[in-house]
Amino acid sequence: MLFGVVGGFCLAVLIFYFRTLERALYPLIIASQMIPVFAIAPLLIIWFGYGLWPKVTVAGLIVFFPIVVNTVDGLRSVNEETVDVLRSLDASRVQIFAHVRLPASLPSLFSGLKVGVTLSVVGATIGEWVGAKSGLGYLMIQSNARLRTDLVFASILMLSLLGLLLFAITSIMERRFLRWMSPRSKADRGRPT
Repeated sequence: MLFGVVGGFCLAVLIFYFRTLERALYPLIIASQMIPVFAIAPLLIIWFGYGLWPKVTVAGLIVFFPIVVNTVDGLRSVNEETVDVLRSLDASRVQIFAHVRLPASLPSLFSGLKVGVTLSVVGATIGEWVGAKSGLGYLMIQSNARLRTDLVFASILMLSLLGLLLFAITSIMERRFLRWMSPRSKADRGRPT
């Protein structure tokens, strides 16, 4: 999942700053969401073998999309008048990014992260369905084949709790990182002035 977050954030920054890259990659990123994860999972087993890496890759791919889209939107949400003022004060692109664009994009980034972390549980489960010898997804497949619905439901419950836990951790991180935003500025974010 961390690979999807870091990769998605870095690509979002590149897409924001390089319009040619945006025109080339953004449609492909959108189109990639039309491919079912089940279609990719067997290929990942062939490429990476059985074990941890196919699960990590599927979870990372699922997290990647909401991070990219939300971060690009967050970077675009900056008031350009603020950027113009900083440019008139000879601020560099790096300074503008660090002091204005990155902080302004954090609410959008965390929105994508909250969606991504919950979906990463689904991705890891799909990875376990296709090619694993352990894990809750594997337990679900084995229990379903043996008509052990109690274990299937227990696995579903544990996966749901894991998704809720990841969402709660992300929400706590969001509150800590965005402590500087007042309730009023959160409500005003995105409104034209």
